[in-house]
Amino acid sequence: MIEEISIRDLGVIGEARLPLGPGFTALTGETGAGKTMVVTALGLLLGERADSAAIRAGSTQAFVEGRWIVPEDGAVADRVRDAGGELDTGELILGRSVSAEGRSRAFVGGRSAPVGVLNEIGEQLVVVHGQSDQIRLRSATAQREALDRFGGQQLADVLARYGTAFSRWQANRGELDVLIAERDRRASEAEELRLAIEEIEEIAPQRGEDDDLAERADRLTNLEDLRFAAAAAHELISSESPDDGQDALGLIAAARRQLDRVSAHDAALAPIAEAIAAASFGLSEAATQLAGYLGSLDSDGARELEIVQERRAHLSALVRKYGPTLDDAIDFLDTGSARLLELDNDSTRIESLQVQVETDQAEVVSLATELTALRAAAAEELGRRVTEELAALAMANATFTITVEDRPEYSTSGKDQVSFLLQPHSGAEPRPLGRGASGGELSRVMLAIEVVVADTDPVPTFIFDEVDAGVGGASAIEVGKRLARLSRSAQVIVVTHLAQVAAFATNHLRVTKDSDGAVTASSVEQLVGDARVAEMARLLSGLPDSESGLAHARELIDLARAQSAG
Repeated sequence: MIEEISIRDLGVIGEARLPLGPGFTALTGETGAGKTMVVTALGLLLGERADSAAIRAGSTQAFVEGRWIVPEDGAVADRVRDAGGELDTGELILGRSVSAEGRSRAFVGGRSAPVGVLNEIGEQLVVVHGQSDQIRLRSATAQREALDRFGGQQLADVLARYGTAFSRWQANRGELDVLIAERDRRASEAEELRLAIEEIEEIAPQRGEDDDLAERADRLTNLEDLRFAAAAAHELISSESPDDGQDALGLIAAARRQLDRVSAHDAALAPIAEAIAAASFGLSEAATQLAGYLGSLDSDGARELEIVQERRAHLSALVRKYGPTLDDAIDFLDTGSARLLELDNDSTRIESLQVQVETDQAEVVSLATELTALRAAAAEELGRRVTEELAALAMANATFTITVEDRPEYSTSGKDQVSFLLQPHSGAEPRPLGRGASGGELSRVMLAIEVVVADTDPVPTFIFDEVDAGVGGASAIEVGKRLARLSRSAQVIVVTHLAQVAAFATNHLRVTKDSDGAVTASSVEQLVGDARVAEMARLLSGLPDSESGLAHARELIDLARAQSAG
């Protein structure tokens, strides 16, 4: 329920506060006073598109704020908290600002939030009816939604189950269609992967193998140079030629003998002799290692090089196909195997999906049939009750009927085509609301539907703009009575120009305007007592001070009070 709305610099309204509260609030005022701006302000709070042209002349921005009373543990409260906002003991504050540059900001529970959040919350708080909603009522979708609301919880539950089954059916059918359509391509991909995996497995590359082979190839390519250098070095260190004493070991041995001969005469020569002995040992070790190295050199190096180069060629081919590195080619073996397993399972997946799609379709057909039966029953009852309401709204000879016909295809809402038909008088052909119904007739049909539907699907707040268009006299009194009846289960806010409607209000607000020739500013006043009687007289005759008008106004208020009590 909306407790209060504050407006600043919107249209002709400089600053205004609308105390609303429970029951039936009527909003009246002279033409151009700004009643439409009140509806615009509500639209902004409900997330509608912002228009900078609606900002009051000379102002840089417009601002609207609304105070709602909502349950602290309901869906609205949950969405507010999800958006980062808070409730203050059940009170929710929504705000919206619009700048002259067209920028818009939304506030939910004290926190800035996307405008879309206002729209989500507004859908659960308020139903707005105006001329645009009369046009919307002509659409098949809006008519089906209204019928479904009247169908109550049982229909809502079946519709929810149907929606889940339909979505699953569509998703599985879509996947199945893709698998079947791409079966040849995927089979070709699987064959290519299979050949690639066989090729990699046959070569069986090892990580780092390419680097090792490169080193071996370099060694084998330079085998003769290596052999010659190692042999020459070995000969210089430890010669096997008859000329003993010309190699390094022989020369060092000679040097050591020279020192050993005289070292007894000078102790300083002892460490030098030891160093020469160590050098002799080191050279002997080097000579042994060179001999071993020479022995390790393959005598058939050309054959080994051929084998190494052949292996390197195989690895290079893998790298070119599945690289850019050998590790990538090895990794491809794992990823390719996983993808091949997925592709090889296509046939199994197709068979499984075919069974699932058939099961889903059977459930969709069954639930759609159940939906049709529930809608048909609801359509008969809604048609009967709306017809009764229309009789009280000065359409005594009108008949309202609803048809539920089979559509060629299943949709997210079932297989039904719902149509609202109005027979304005007996003998006339029932015609769709979209053809032939006047604006006044649509207003009354819309009101009759809401009054009836509210019994099974209550909405916290209804806002009606020009619901009394095209009606007057006794019909207007009946419109007021229906709005009062609706306000017993919901908050009702009505913008009206008819005293017969405003008389039934429990809260009467008047939008007034003052003109200084340059800027027009409007304000809102809550009317009680004589002030309300004067406004009613103005609505009736245009003369707020006329004695007969005032008397008529009092009579009308008393009549409305009596009929509302009854």
